Amino acid sequence: MATLSLRNIQKKYNEKVIAVDNFNLEIADNEFVVFVGPSGCGKSTTLRMVAGLEDISSGELYIDDKLMNDIAPKDRDIAMVFQNYALYPHMTVYQNMAFALKLRKTPKDEIDRQVRQAAEILDITEYLDRKPKALSGGQRQRVAIGRAIVREPKVMLMDEPLSNLDAKLRNEMRAEIIKLRQRINTTFIYVTHDQTEAMTLGDRIVIMKRGFIQQIGTPQEVFDHPANLFVAGFIGTPHMNIFDAELKKDNGQYSVVVNGVEFKCSPEKQAEYEAKGLAPQKVKLGVRPEHLSLSDPSAPMTIPARVDVSEMMGSSIHLHTNADGKDVVMVIQATDLPADHRTGFAFGTDIGFTFDTNLMHLFDPETEENLI
Repeated sequence: MATLSLRNIQKKYNEKVIAVDNFNLEIADNEFVVFVGPSGCGKSTTLRMVAGLEDISSGELYIDDKLMNDIAPKDRDIAMVFQNYALYPHMTVYQNMAFALKLRKTPKDEIDRQVRQAAEILDITEYLDRKPKALSGGQRQRVAIGRAIVREPKVMLMDEPLSNLDAKLRNEMRAEIIKLRQRINTTFIYVTHDQTEAMTLGDRIVIMKRGFIQQIGTPQEVFDHPANLFVAGFIGTPHMNIFDAELKKDNGQYSVVVNGVEFKCSPEKQAEYEAKGLAPQKVKLGVRPEHLSLSDPSAPMTIPARVDVSEMMGSSIHLHTNADGKDVVMVIQATDLPADHRTGFAFGTDIGFTFDTNLMHLFDPETEENLI
């Protein structure tokens, strides 16, 4: 087990290309931290700097309070699981898992004990005599993970380990990684571009964009209170709806105007905005699809819309609508709909929607930062 400290980490390839900049993060012993963001945001580069596979241009990396910048990868007590498995094709599963232990001159009986114990944890005991080509993608990834955990590293690094698997296998392997985390005492850093993986696996999530950290928090924190428009759009499926709106204040009471419809703010929001001293202003207003609800088009605080696409998703319906020329997505539980609409809505159906203002988010149009 180990603590990690990344202080003002920067990675420059030349004066014009800065892959990671001003990266600061403290990782607790036995914590599972996920780096998430779009391709090219610097998450894998950061992971490789922790592993020692990339030089750190500036800043300091500490593991258990020991400066690691100039320590060779083999001396960092770190194991890494790669996206492409990186198994030796000419070796059996057993030999792949035992290889690092043999290099350490570990006694044979201890190698056997550790390999078989890891194989049992990952449910791959029956494959120990097979070679990688005889295994499925999911089985190969289990072997790659097993090869890493037999070393009992202080830190386990995982670089998009599930991206080569199909959707069903990804779901199964996510569950396996959660179980694995509960059975071994190791600090995890996990890289992914899939926000579902980030939300289900991480104790904390580090959301990155263009080499910079956008927000650090628990999955619930980044979902409930996104720091900016980028995080709001990246976390959540389908992504958050963003409207051009205006924050008003009349007689000490806040309201927001969206598509020409005025919504009185909830008492909780009134108190938040008052405490923050928010002035009337133009804003970007965000509401998650699951926080929109259908409403009678003629009812107050209702925005008219027209259905473009209705997707039946089993227990819910995803409605893609057009509201005053803007695409708006709603997630409606099928059980909340009249019987004649539980399988969807016809193209062109006129509807109305509303939302609980306690569940909305306001962002500055210029800085894109959350106003609260």
